[in-house]
Amino acid sequence: MKRVILIILDSVGVGAMPDAHEFGVDDINSNTIGNIYKSIGKLDIPNLYEMGIGNIDGSVLPKVKNPIALHGKIAELTKAKDTISGHWEIAGKMLSKPFQTYTENGFPRECIELFENAINRKSLANESASGTEIIQRLGDEHVKTGYPIVYTSADSVFQIAAHEEIIPLSELYEICEKAYGLLCEKYGIARVIARPFLGKTGNYHRTENRKDFVIPPPDGTMLDLIKDAGLNVHAIGKIEDIFAGRGVTSKDYAKNNKSGIDAILKAAETIGSGLIFANLVDFDMLYGHRNDVKGYAEALEYFDKRLPEITNAMKPGDILIMTADHGCDPTTQTTDHSREYVPCLIYGRNINPKNIGIRDTFADIGATVCDYLGVSGYTLGKSVL
Repeated sequence: MKRVILIILDSVGVGAMPDAHEFGVDDINSNTIGNIYKSIGKLDIPNLYEMGIGNIDGSVLPKVKNPIALHGKIAELTKAKDTISGHWEIAGKMLSKPFQTYTENGFPRECIELFENAINRKSLANESASGTEIIQRLGDEHVKTGYPIVYTSADSVFQIAAHEEIIPLSELYEICEKAYGLLCEKYGIARVIARPFLGKTGNYHRTENRKDFVIPPPDGTMLDLIKDAGLNVHAIGKIEDIFAGRGVTSKDYAKNNKSGIDAILKAAETIGSGLIFANLVDFDMLYGHRNDVKGYAEALEYFDKRLPEITNAMKPGDILIMTADHGCDPTTQTTDHSREYVPCLIYGRNINPKNIGIRDTFADIGATVCDYLGVSGYTLGKSVL
């Protein structure tokens, strides 16, 4: 039995790409894990060091003499730095044209009017903002008026924040579905995200009841090919949302890193041949976007402490691949994603540990998965095996 456990360490970038200057002044010197290490002066991640994360070309992290995993870094071909483009390219589909972003002036007035007419109420904000900051700033007005807070970011997202006691979850999800149907195709938006929160003045906090409504990916992703070959595709975390359910045979909607790792361990015991595909979202959602260097470091250390649980749960025919979808350097001034290389760490009994250097496209990950599982039809990228 062959299986691949593919873990996306959401936003754990390993250094700015050569074209980073095209994406913003903060992207030029971004190095998510490297700058965290330099800022704090240490990172207690001995298991990732042993895998070879410090041996990746250009890394400032400590090297080890004999890494136990195949290691390197990968560039994104798609001219973007967002969740959807990153995951889709990993799965073998590169966007010829990135989704539209609205960071400068928010969404066009006619877009907001369409949305407000559909939900029969006004909205607040319509700007690019940090989700945690905007609910503190506009939470009281939202509670008073019942108007949802609309905001965006460097991702192609139409985000709708609402207090769960003012707009119940079921209603918020309905509002998001309406926005998705009206706006995504018309305005080139990749996804609508429900961003529920709770709390009172000065202490509003987002809950874990986020839900993504995403444009479906093109046909023939890595997930489609594996499913069509009669194998399992088990999605953990927001993977099912990112691929709009396409190519998924089972799912566990884990909402944070702890429950995501627990779900990986459970799947390692219960899922047969195929792909266990997980996204660990806390690095990005809780720490990268909030410029919380200490929190990000602690999240990396928590994952590292639990990494032996994952490797010990692996069966003889398993390989483990750890990578990311973009960067989100918490040491820079911006709270947005960063245009970075992502790590590639591949571990398993039959893997020959070596430095694979710098790969040209995230799609090499999907090519490697399909190659290992013996699945045909994958056309973008080259297997590293």
